[in-house]
Amino acid sequence: MSIRRRTLLGAAAAAPLASPALAQSGFPNRAIRMYVPWGAGGTTDIQMRVLCDQASKRLGQPIVIENKSGAGGILGPQALVSDRPDGYALSQMPISVFRNPQMNPHPPFDPMTDFTWVVHLTGYLFGIVVRADSPWQTLGEFLDYAKANPGKVNYGTPGVGTSLHITMEQIAGQKGIEWVHVPFRGVADNLSALLGGQIQATADSSGWSELVLAGRLRLLTTWGTERAKRFPDAPTLQQSGIDIVSISPYGIAGPKGMDPGVVRVLHDAFKAALFDPAHIAILDRFDMQPMYLDSEAYATFARRQFEEEGVMIRRLGLRL
Repeated sequence: MSIRRRTLLGAAAAAPLASPALAQSGFPNRAIRMYVPWGAGGTTDIQMRVLCDQASKRLGQPIVIENKSGAGGILGPQALVSDRPDGYALSQMPISVFRNPQMNPHPPFDPMTDFTWVVHLTGYLFGIVVRADSPWQTLGEFLDYAKANPGKVNYGTPGVGTSLHITMEQIAGQKGIEWVHVPFRGVADNLSALLGGQIQATADSSGWSELVLAGRLRLLTTWGTERAKRFPDAPTLQQSGIDIVSISPYGIAGPKGMDPGVVRVLHDAFKAALFDPAHIAILDRFDMQPMYLDSEAYATFARRQFEEEGVMIRRLGLRL
């Protein structure tokens, strides 16, 4: 555990759980809906369910998960556009919310004006996995095969415009590879297709971890700055000669125009939930780290992310 992480955990543990804003505003007095724009049973779904369970204990009201998978993770955020800004509708906000409007000729929302940023949470461990009985022992062998066989390698991701899709295309661009992207609605479908032989590789978050540990899949690489602690034999992309780091950070937002007092109540509950030992255990399970930002810092981060993603999208010429 890093010094920074120990400091964050210590600070969170020392923070009081008393919430006078609850009594002052009367919020919340009924269930809160949380959109998770990914399929049930995947990494994000599992993590968000534990987070929301812990946050509901602080808020005194249930938080009901509503899965809205598909379209590269934008369906939850898109639903917020028509919701009331009363704090009873929230969504997990994948990085695709900053990309889709800049790739789409008919943007479903404007991330700079249509949301209220509540709290930033974490980022993923991404990686490329193949079947354990595949001929590729290393990332280099897999990429060499893909380059020598244009159009014959199919790889799965959670959707068009996701970090997984874009990073795989960046790898292809660097290595002169032509392969076929197959989008899925979630990690379960993605891995099922891989195990069934419909695709040759999966690029996804660490929902593949148990299958790797069980010996059914082989992890060729992870995409963080350091090797994953549970998979020390898998090199990072950078260690494999590909200068890319991808962790796809995300947080929680609501509709535009939310009352600052309501935002504060939600922020405080989710911040406490983020650092709760039960939630930290889930992050550890998926080799993820807390990446806390408060509401103001998250809004600043969102503006910067939108600008940076726009530069990348224009450079790569990405369109939906």
